[in-house]
Amino acid sequence: MGTLGKARIRKEPLGVVLVIGAWNFPFLLTLQPVIAAITAGCCVIVKPSKLSVASQNLMQDLVGRYLDPEAIRLVTGGPQETTKLLELKFNHIFFTGSTKVAKFVAAAAAKHLTPTVLELGGQGPAIVTAKADLDLAAKRIAYAKFLNTGQICLSVNHVFVDPEVHDAFVKRLHYWTQQFSGGESSHMCKIVNERNFERLSGLLEETSGKVFQASGNEGENMLSPTVVTDVSINDSLLSEELFGPICPVIKATYKDAVRQTNSGPHPLAIYVFSSDRTEINYVLQSTISGGVTINDVLMHYGVPGAPFGGVGDSGQGYYHGKYGFMAFTHQRTILEMPTWMDKLMAFRYPPFDMKNTSNFMVKNNLGFRRGETMEDQVVGGSRS
Repeated sequence: MGTLGKARIRKEPLGVVLVIGAWNFPFLLTLQPVIAAITAGCCVIVKPSKLSVASQNLMQDLVGRYLDPEAIRLVTGGPQETTKLLELKFNHIFFTGSTKVAKFVAAAAAKHLTPTVLELGGQGPAIVTAKADLDLAAKRIAYAKFLNTGQICLSVNHVFVDPEVHDAFVKRLHYWTQQFSGGESSHMCKIVNERNFERLSGLLEETSGKVFQASGNEGENMLSPTVVTDVSINDSLLSEELFGPICPVIKATYKDAVRQTNSGPHPLAIYVFSSDRTEINYVLQSTISGGVTINDVLMHYGVPGAPFGGVGDSGQGYYHGKYGFMAFTHQRTILEMPTWMDKLMAFRYPPFDMKNTSNFMVKNNLGFRRGETMEDQVVGGSRS
């Protein structure tokens, strides 16, 4: 029908949407989807996280001062206000945060059949094989793990290291951990609040692993960059997403690392360090994750034109670039059919009899005869 008529896809805004931001990167993770929604032509209710109070207050001032209040409104508050918002019927909900809270958001959205994008997290592993550049792997993992005090959804949660190179890798990881901490609290930010600080401290107290903690970084809700070795699979540090500056290291071959990763929910990211294409391909083909960076960390987040999102417990849907635009867009198919074609398509009208449809049936002028055997199925007569 698209060939006979004029078919096109009209991209239309979904309508009024709700964007719920996160506290760990309050401007980036709140305003990126807001920009995508505006680009698509939607009106937006913005709900920043109450945990990043200063950023929330500044955002409230700037949005109220510079943006059209008939198109964009910002709502402040905590769980009570968010719950009230979720009772309303939106045309789309974009949420960034934890998997636990995402389940409440998804349940509220389901009552109105509201589509969602859920940007979550998970226990993303780094897998260091025996054929990796150990110093480079340690340097990049330490950078990612302790950036923003580990409070990044894409951060390395734990590291699997081949037993053959474990000791050499740990030595370099200790070195880079100390280098990046600098021994000064000014180089590190705080854990977001006392509750999360106590959670992380409790996990450290319960671990059976060997703890190495960088010097310095003392103060309220300050936790020094920490490497924990001799960690077992059942250790407290692997019981949940850490979201803090603690780096558990587990001895495992890359195949064992894959098996362990597949035993849990799909992570938001997997980081593979190896110079062997066979090892890299094995990890890629044997796992499922939102994204993968090879021989580096975090970097796939910023690839222009690439979708970013999780899978399963680490998220649903995508954004960034055109994918953000499409997340807030309805693709409406439109077909214009010419009126002169009605006689050509008369067979679609009743009565559905041979007389009415005979002009549109293909006649067999090839002499094809359906036989009982392959030898009998001939064109133009029987075989001699």
